[in-house]
Amino acid sequence: MTITVAGEKKEYAEGLTLPELLEAEKVEMPEYVTVSINEEFVESDKKATTILKDGDNVEFLYFMGGGC
Repeated sequence: MTITVAGEKKEYAEGLTLPELLEAEKVEMPEYVTVSINEEFVESDKKATTILKDGDNVEFLYFMGGGC
């Protein structure tokens, strides 16, 4: 199946789970990454059971704190 990850089309096997994608994409500290699939945020408690589908668009969002 073809999914778009961070703007780049990639081929993965059918039935790929979100945790498997995070590992395959070598996402650092996946427990702190916010994920959107097709512009909808994935709730933290659903990350482990989310299965990706052909044509999905996945983005990884890293929130950074800081300031004065």
